Amino acid sequence: MPDTAHSFTPQDCLVAVMIAISASDEDIRTSELVTIQAIVNHLPVFAGYDLDRVKTVSQTVFDLFGEEDGLDALFGIIRNDLPDRMFETAYALACDVAASDGKLHNTELRLLEEIRYELNIDRLHGAAIERGARARHVLP
Repeated sequence: MPDTAHSFTPQDCLVAVMIAISASDEDIRTSELVTIQAIVNHLPVFAGYDLDRVKTVSQTVFDLFGEEDGLDALFGIIRNDLPDRMFETAYALACDVAASDGKLHNTELRLLEEIRYELNIDRLHGAAIERGARARHVLP
């Protein structure tokens, strides 16, 4: 079992959520990776973030997904290491990654629902975040 006693930075937690939503359907799409890269390269919350951490965080997520209770462990890490004020940010980034290929798959929808629940995202706030993601990633 992977060592989950480590701690993540808040930025690591955001990356972990994005990687998790991308990997949720066992098909990490190029559009999702490009979206994650663009988010990490351009959002102020990632200013000064060590890009080498993306690989480490990704491997942790993949390792946890291979464990029976890995998703619960991942949410435990995120709730522990991500400030509450950034929970909606995590959900918004997950929505952006999920919507980046122009369609939402059932496994992505289920994980988004789980993220909303685990991070206690208000239903109305969640709907607004989801609508914004759809609007940003609409296909022509």
